[in-house]
Amino acid sequence: MRQSISIAILLFCSIALKAQERNFDPFNYSIQKQSISAHGAVVSAHPLASMVGLSILQQGGNAFDAAIATQLALAVVFPGAGNIGGGGFMVAHLAGGKNIAIDYREKAPYLASRDMYLDSLGNAQPRLSLETHLASGIPGSIAGIFAEFKYARLPFQKLIQPAIDLAKNGFAITAAQAASFNANRKDFIKRNSSATAFVKPALWKAGDTLIQPALANTLLRIRENGASEFYQGETAKMMLEEMNRGKGLFSAADLAQYTATERTAMNFKYKKFHVLSMPLPSSGGILLQQMLGMIEPYHLSDMGFQSAAAVQLMIEVERRAFADRAEFLGDPDFVKVPVSTLVSKSYLKKRMADYTPGKAGNSLVTRAGNVKESEETTHFSVADNEGNAVAITTTLNDSYGSKIVVTGAGFILNNEMDDFSIKAGVPNMYGAIGNEMNAIQAGKRMLSSMTPTILLKKGKPFLIVGSPGGTTIPNSVFQTIVNIGEFGLSASDAVNQAKFHHQWLPDSVFIERDFPQAIAEQLKTMGYSIKSRSSIGRTDIILFKKKSLIAVGDKRGDDDAEGY
Repeated sequence: MRQSISIAILLFCSIALKAQERNFDPFNYSIQKQSISAHGAVVSAHPLASMVGLSILQQGGNAFDAAIATQLALAVVFPGAGNIGGGGFMVAHLAGGKNIAIDYREKAPYLASRDMYLDSLGNAQPRLSLETHLASGIPGSIAGIFAEFKYARLPFQKLIQPAIDLAKNGFAITAAQAASFNANRKDFIKRNSSATAFVKPALWKAGDTLIQPALANTLLRIRENGASEFYQGETAKMMLEEMNRGKGLFSAADLAQYTATERTAMNFKYKKFHVLSMPLPSSGGILLQQMLGMIEPYHLSDMGFQSAAAVQLMIEVERRAFADRAEFLGDPDFVKVPVSTLVSKSYLKKRMADYTPGKAGNSLVTRAGNVKESEETTHFSVADNEGNAVAITTTLNDSYGSKIVVTGAGFILNNEMDDFSIKAGVPNMYGAIGNEMNAIQAGKRMLSSMTPTILLKKGKPFLIVGSPGGTTIPNSVFQTIVNIGEFGLSASDAVNQAKFHHQWLPDSVFIERDFPQAIAEQLKTMGYSIKSRSSIGRTDIILFKKKSLIAVGDKRGDDDAEGY
């Protein structure tokens, strides 16, 4: 499954309630699925990361401080997706009303080329874009963290120290992590020329201690020397040596020239909400605006939660949005994308012209619209008492990325190059189809599905939401927003009720195993191909209700909610 991390953060007016603290012991901790608090909250993919973020809030840090500390802790305690070897996005709403977006998505190396994953006959070789040193884009997470740091207030040394301690001294792994390490054991051995912290002589079990001394030393160097250590210092040298061992493409210039980029956040109105989300090269914000725009003319709330009529309508808007994703979207620094047309009311109305209630659409018929201009992710949310809101998503792409650990540095390299269209019409690991708009090009950022999102109501944060899950991310966020905004579900139910997914191709509706079977049968009668699968996403949210913060960690993982 795809592993990504989405972070959401809010700062709002302080309320004089007694702080509720939990013990922070890396060898003895529990998972808390919901927290209701007044001053601040953190929800992430791992309880220790949530506790780190909360401790920073309690020490006087703001939401950005807490986000940075949580993100660095996740790089240690959640190595399947937490990372310093990947990249991601931040969307934020500041107390003064300013909205910002920071893009630190990975970039293709300078030596990357359009046909680099094709054999001599022009056939795609997906293994090269997933399992080798050629699979990695230039990492952006450290650049992104330092771009976020300008909005923080505490010393960086304080924010990174909990991650250093967790890496150096270790922590007790969960049952889910033990199973994950064991499942990936053979790949870690096969793809690495030296021993890694994720493999030991005996199989892992819950409660075992994971110690990562090489990663601790890398974090120490970053603490002392900043982002330049990662991109031009000893850590950079280790990355280049690792690339040379595996015939990868990174160069010193690729690393030295990498920068995070500030972009204009997607900002659109949906009924009584203003929605902030990530713009390109993430497809998430555009898809979310398209899907919410397509359902807006319909009386979805009257149809009822998880009714066949409501689910069918949502399936059909997902189909149309993903058809457009395959045709039109790419890195805006390299290709012209007709964003304004794709999200316009007139265009979205035309997209729904062939929608027939009670009858399944067909992806061979419903293709991309006519435009004349042109999995596993992980999410965490934070809230403090100053009025700022932040959503961040980071990723390695596949679970543990390429599973190649930089020798001596202790962190895992991403395999994000697979998110490019390695050949027009050939699906990536998530089945997403692409074309020339997302073709490989030196320095280009690959298209993403990450959807860190904030909803504002009357100018104030109402909901912070994001999810892992590759191409399922926009749909998980879409459904969570609809669950709360249209159907009035509680925060917990909005996150934990069964989800479904359609992405144009393959032309199937994927449902979680606890999805209502009666509704699945009605969808089959309409003509849909229904396929059951394991969990769809891991949606972590903070909902602002009256004077309380309701933070919810998804039941589908070790996700944990903390507050005070």
